[in-house]
Amino acid sequence: MSAADLADATLDELRLALAPEIALAAMFDGWSDAALESAAESLGVEPAVARLAFKDGPMDMVQGWVAAIDARMEAHFADGRLDTMKIREKIRALVWFRLEAVAGLEESLRRALAIQAMPQNAPKALKLGWSSADKMWRLAGDTATDYNHYTKRAILAGIYAATLAVWLDDESADKAETAAFLDRRIEGVMKFEKAKAQLLGGDREHFDVARFLGRLRYPQG
Repeated sequence: MSAADLADATLDELRLALAPEIALAAMFDGWSDAALESAAESLGVEPAVARLAFKDGPMDMVQGWVAAIDARMEAHFADGRLDTMKIREKIRALVWFRLEAVAGLEESLRRALAIQAMPQNAPKALKLGWSSADKMWRLAGDTATDYNHYTKRAILAGIYAATLAVWLDDESADKAETAAFLDRRIEGVMKFEKAKAQLLGGDREHFDVARFLGRLRYPQG
């Protein structure tokens, strides 16, 4: 959006425009009022108006950044490029897009994760992870409305969170270690889904989601 467009923008539109600029500034200033002012100045927005768009402070800014990444992801894949891919390829492409969206902003991401980890922000952080996982599954063509709707999103949120953690400390060429980690996690889920279908049939009560997510978050290898 140009400065002229932003002058007539809604607060939601301002959030999406300002959040990536706040993320850039957060590398140096953290998710703070200073970062917000820097973003507002770079886009020609009055700081007072920018504060209205993020009236709940740092966590609100982080939520805005995630929403901006969600919007970029949905726009990027709106051309149907996922249609010919297998489901594992779709999920990998979607997760990898989100990782590349934060490339170069690792310090901002670390600070954002620290804010999300604060006890008072935990409910919002969980909602953010769930919402992003839901958007990825919808882009992948998932239409489940039963039990699988919830397990798929919970598992993908766990994969995404674990892969983000690896990405942050990955110094390998082209993030090769992260790519391998992500591929292993997705392969594990594919094997799990196949085994569940073959061995459990329709008996869902014996599937412990919490235990499985724990294994995703703290993988053996």
